[in-house]
Amino acid sequence: MQSEYMYQLLIKMKDGDQQAFHTMYDATYQDIYRTVSFLVNHQQDREDIMNEIYMQMWTSLANYDTNRPFRFWLHGLVIRQVKRFRVKSWRRFRIFERIRAFSREESHWDQPTVLMDGTNQMISHAIQKLTDKQRTVIIFRFFHDYTLEEVATLLDIPLGTVKSRYHAGLQSLRKNLWNLPPERMEKINDYRTQNS
Repeated sequence: MQSEYMYQLLIKMKDGDQQAFHTMYDATYQDIYRTVSFLVNHQQDREDIMNEIYMQMWTSLANYDTNRPFRFWLHGLVIRQVKRFRVKSWRRFRIFERIRAFSREESHWDQPTVLMDGTNQMISHAIQKLTDKQRTVIIFRFFHDYTLEEVATLLDIPLGTVKSRYHAGLQSLRKNLWNLPPERMEKINDYRTQNS
């Protein structure tokens, strides 16, 4: 979507234009869903969070400064809703009840709509094994091309903390992927080179 077109949609949305909201929803949904899918493991939880993100987008749009990058603002909403979900989940379920209930669910990491071009099932599973904090930094760094400074701003944490999580996440990914066939390691290295 062209930036001028997006800017016009945002202006219309701020004026309450629901059709502009639907157009923006259609244009951003797949990217936001993919991000949430990497941050949250279970399908129903993802759908709940997606609903919350877009409801929050609509209700807080009056406070959005159209001079700021919309994509960055929207990713901030993603971070806040995922954090909010995690806090609510922790309060709602005791740990053993969560394990029992969620262990029966199938993983949806293999769905083509979830994975970006250039990623594969092994990389997705390796990302899934990261801690929530590491996974968040890795996803916003590699899949959304944010600098570490921008990730720190987005997560509202110190840059040193982002760097620590980033390096620990990369180290864990390397450890989990070290035994890949050479041609797959080349794809990963090419991807990392393109996105660094």
